[in-house]
Amino acid sequence: MATERNASDPRPDVAARARIHAALGEPARLAIVETLTLGDASPGEIGKALGLPTNLVAHHVKVLTDAGLVVRTRSEGDHRRTYLRLVPETLAALTAAVLPTAPRVVFVCTRNSARSQLAAALWRRRSQVPATSAGTQPADRVHPRAQRVARRHGLNLDRARTAQVADVVGRDDLVIAVCDNAHEQLSAEPRLHWSVPDPAPADTDAAFEAAYADIAGRIDRLAPVFSARVQKDRRRKPDRSRP
Repeated sequence: MATERNASDPRPDVAARARIHAALGEPARLAIVETLTLGDASPGEIGKALGLPTNLVAHHVKVLTDAGLVVRTRSEGDHRRTYLRLVPETLAALTAAVLPTAPRVVFVCTRNSARSQLAAALWRRRSQVPATSAGTQPADRVHPRAQRVARRHGLNLDRARTAQVADVVGRDDLVIAVCDNAHEQLSAEPRLHWSVPDPAPADTDAAFEAAYADIAGRIDRLAPVFSARVQKDRRRKPDRSRP
């Protein structure tokens, strides 16, 4: 007999939850999900990272997609490429097994005029770990709509300036590419990838708000865990200033 779902329960129904548990019951699929908790990746990148053949990655991705854990997006750079991204609402409590740490975070997109600027501003409000931004092909100025959406959310980009990634990124920085083009052009490591659609082509307030919401959700998930890990690492290091 079917069970009646509680209307106040935000979780999927029992059958959907069973599919999620079944999907995660296979070690390779759990490893794929853990890999995607910090950033997006192509199926080829997943296979390389986990040492899985192409056909096996395709099978596992289908199971995860059917369970509502993963969605595919088309690259805005190389349109032949697709990226996988975790659906955080399906598995909000999941955290990655391995989390990189760094003394500073640098958010990078192509023009450094919207996504990376918003991400850096949001990060600075959310974490004590320093953050800045840069672009692979920086624009002359920050996009006016990015400035407006920032003001609507209590951030200030009015004095922000764009910068070239080569002039900003240091050897110890954690780079987070917030666009597909930047991810595909960068060689910096460690690096995370967030496949946030570029709002500039649409050039509407709705598109910029959507980019803001996407970035804010990712930072809300990563910043507390990352900051706690950095603080823990700092406490472990000996104070060399003391005799």
